[in-house]
Amino acid sequence: MERSSNWYKLDNAAKIIPSTVRGANTRVFRISCELLEEIDPVILQRALDESIVEYPFFNCILRRGLFWYYLEDSNLECIVEEEHLPPCSALYLPGKKNLLYRVFYYKRRISIEMFHVLADGTGALMFFRRLVTRYLEIAHDFHVDSDFFAAEIASLQEKNNDSFKHFYQNQKGLKQLKSLSSNDAYQLHGEVDSNNESHIVEACVSAKAFKKLAEKYNSTVGVLSTSVYIAAIIDTMSTAQKKKPIVVSVPVNLRQYFQSYTARNFFGVISIKFDPMDFDSTLESIIKVVNNAFREQLEPSRINETMNSYAALEHNIAIKVVPLFIKDYVVGQFDAAAKKGVTTSISNMGMIRMPAEVTPFIERFSAFMTASKEQITICSFRDKMVFGECSAFTSHPTMLNLCRRLTSEGIGVEISTNDFNVQHHEKKSKESK
Repeated sequence: MERSSNWYKLDNAAKIIPSTVRGANTRVFRISCELLEEIDPVILQRALDESIVEYPFFNCILRRGLFWYYLEDSNLECIVEEEHLPPCSALYLPGKKNLLYRVFYYKRRISIEMFHVLADGTGALMFFRRLVTRYLEIAHDFHVDSDFFAAEIASLQEKNNDSFKHFYQNQKGLKQLKSLSSNDAYQLHGEVDSNNESHIVEACVSAKAFKKLAEKYNSTVGVLSTSVYIAAIIDTMSTAQKKKPIVVSVPVNLRQYFQSYTARNFFGVISIKFDPMDFDSTLESIIKVVNNAFREQLEPSRINETMNSYAALEHNIAIKVVPLFIKDYVVGQFDAAAKKGVTTSISNMGMIRMPAEVTPFIERFSAFMTASKEQITICSFRDKMVFGECSAFTSHPTMLNLCRRLTSEGIGVEISTNDFNVQHHEKKSKESK
């Protein structure tokens, strides 16, 4: 990320984010770590103060320029608080000088919430892993082997780097972005929260059991997760609704394909399209389509197109000279049109590794990303694989069906939620038994 005196340019993915904040879609994501002990807020504050030194650009505020938004250094400090807000509440409030991330604790859980302008899930996880590690080091008076994070050691310049700009090649560009609106995809339905608050549900399963199930289907964890999610959506659809395709957006960590140490946004998106009329009641019929789509769209040439689609925004002369208030309107309209071509999104952050010294103190990790309707985020730690649904809806039929499908495959599911409706339903079910 380029810096001039006390301000930073936004990376190319972040440029469109402030213009797409709508209702429950605050563009805030959340990563949580549940320990096996109660959180000490004094120690957590110290750990935060020491960890943030490596990520000073997180302490910026968002400003409006004439042509683009930009980040400006601030002397604001993040103060650890006991959790008291609805999950993934807005962090960017136009006209207000406030930090774009927060750190909460509640009983045994530490959570970070971040506005997507600052980083993607991978970048935020780099910081969060250091924070949790430092907390446990202080709490239990030991030091982690410094070699563990050696592969992630990078200079401040490398962490600040806009990798979209660094790897950009002038090809296709905006055509790739416009293609998102070409689908007439099935849209998820439900009663939206009247206060635009997000509802979150965790479904925790055995990571080993899920991997074994993927092997049974000659698949991967990523392909199987997407396939089960698509099947769960089909389970909610009427016959008439099955005339439209299900299109699932899948973020891809571009650091796997380009040598980058950035803690900023550096991701692409692939789209998995499935015709519900092709579903023959077997998971194999979905897995075959999803597997082919993953294989085709993760080829190096296609990954380059995805990366360039974001970088092209900055290199398009017509877009450069348009004032920001017009960009906000145009990007907002484009985003609304693109959403009509997508049913939902599922993101897999993969297996989270922590130092051996701190691992015995950790129960699980979980992650959530806001969406206008619904999104699933997956992460794993040891044998705990958590499907985190963040939804604007007050009921959760898709997640319920996803859990049913997993249990029908012999995988036990543990459900946690902040949603009163789900908690009440579970209580009634137990009473009826």
